[in-house]
Amino acid sequence: DQGPPVGGLYLNIGLQNGVLLRTALDNVTGDLSDTRTRYLGTRPVKLFRVKMHSCESVLAMSSRSWLSYTYQARFHLTPLSYDVLEHVSSFSSEQCPEGIVAIASNTLRILSFEKLGVIFNQVATPLQYTPRKLVIHPVTGHLVVIETDHNAFTEITKAQRKQYMAEEMVHSAGAEEQEMAAKAAEAFLKEDLPETVFGSPKAGQGMWASSLRVMLPSEGRTLELVQFDQNEAAFSIAVCQFASRGDVEWFVVVGTARDLTLSPRTCTMGSLVLFRFTPDNTKLEHVHTTPIDDVPIALEPFQGRLLVGVGKLLRIYDIGKKKMLRKCENKHLPNLVVDIKTVGSRIYVSDVQEAVHFLRYKPAENQLVIFADETCQRWSTCSAVLDYQTVVSGDKFGNIAIVRLPGNITDEVDEDPTGNKAIWDRGLLSGASQKAELLCHFHVGETVNTVHLTTLIPGGSDLIVYTTLSGGIGMLVPFTSKEDIDFFQHLEMHMRAELPSLVGREHLSFRSYYVPVKSVIDGDLCELFNSLEPSKKRSIADDLDRSPNEVSKKLEDIRTRYAF
Repeated sequence: DQGPPVGGLYLNIGLQNGVLLRTALDNVTGDLSDTRTRYLGTRPVKLFRVKMHSCESVLAMSSRSWLSYTYQARFHLTPLSYDVLEHVSSFSSEQCPEGIVAIASNTLRILSFEKLGVIFNQVATPLQYTPRKLVIHPVTGHLVVIETDHNAFTEITKAQRKQYMAEEMVHSAGAEEQEMAAKAAEAFLKEDLPETVFGSPKAGQGMWASSLRVMLPSEGRTLELVQFDQNEAAFSIAVCQFASRGDVEWFVVVGTARDLTLSPRTCTMGSLVLFRFTPDNTKLEHVHTTPIDDVPIALEPFQGRLLVGVGKLLRIYDIGKKKMLRKCENKHLPNLVVDIKTVGSRIYVSDVQEAVHFLRYKPAENQLVIFADETCQRWSTCSAVLDYQTVVSGDKFGNIAIVRLPGNITDEVDEDPTGNKAIWDRGLLSGASQKAELLCHFHVGETVNTVHLTTLIPGGSDLIVYTTLSGGIGMLVPFTSKEDIDFFQHLEMHMRAELPSLVGREHLSFRSYYVPVKSVIDGDLCELFNSLEPSKKRSIADDLDRSPNEVSKKLEDIRTRYAF
């Protein structure tokens, strides 16, 4: 394909094993160079030439369809969010100037492409309140979402207030105006103003509205909606099974707080509200509500029971006939439990102000023992377990950190059968007797909401995906060779010098805003190499002992190894 934005002639080759080759063809000698490969799917690759923005593009089809095109002077190879296509040809008409006609199974379809240059395809589903947390049902894949809004009324309270205002209109009217006031009140009750246009009524400080929703993600359809009472705010959710009930029944536990004040944090009562899924896993039945003495911010299934962060207490609950039964408790966490993760008998607890604590559950003594923590304070918001020894966490000031337990810690804890040493031995900094080591640290610049270890493409390697408060989605990928580390370190160093910030801020000081950046290379900065002037590209590539095309290929390889 030959496109004016980048120039040159490229040869695309589809292989039987599902791999696409894209190689540059020299106009004079016909030599092939700068070959780039991409695994597209399990089927043999079929290629079709199509028009896109008046430029030649290629549609590659395997087990899913991919579009190879140039947009804003940058090459893209992006999967299509559409059914599997079998044959494609360009199509043009008055209504669809740049489209394609395609065969999918036994149907003929006319399509046009939109949102070029966008990696993620998103479908927005409107909800009643602000979504706080969601979990995925392990069997059906349904989404279970809690929604909570401060300064808001529930639907029942809105209806009651509307009825009260209508009655007040009638009572406050004089004797001659009673009939007119009654008609006005009736019209007021019938009037339905959409809140999406006119906004919702403001309830004032300390007023909360919450709901629990079960959704079918493929259609965005709500299967079940449970409304909580006025001033009952939902903050945590877990889908779990209890060992005492077998492996057939699935339960949803929602942690709520009543009459919550954010600063200082007080509430009249916390609750664990237990729901049971119906046999078809689409509806919920209320089982019972358990009162507790603080806000339950974090819930996590654990060995057939439930771990609950109740304020600064960590508890294990089991299901009972009339309420949840408390089985075990740890009172030594400093401030507020905001996140809980588990692997085997090991528990990783994030504190709102004191970073991650490592605990071990000892079933023989029924004890939760803190055996390690961090030396650095961190206002944690989320965490994910990378392996048995390693945890990644994000904080409210926009930092991502990876910490690991030294090798000698694990053996020492496992060989302490009574747990007495970990209970009574208090080490430096008035914390746990052992400390985790900081492996990596990076300042993102926005509050980190969630962090997960996952894969973005079939057959891809694991990577860390994080999301931020303002809607950003980012990823951290591991390097697999020392050569890659050296290359990208030197490229980042050159990019810092050649591409200063628009606001005149030094890049290194920004990424080290709270803690010096450690063992993380800024991929966003390195990606800007492709947008430099040709002379600067050649200068940087010469310093790296490579050609500009080889540097661009290296950037593309590290990205496409984990994502699109």
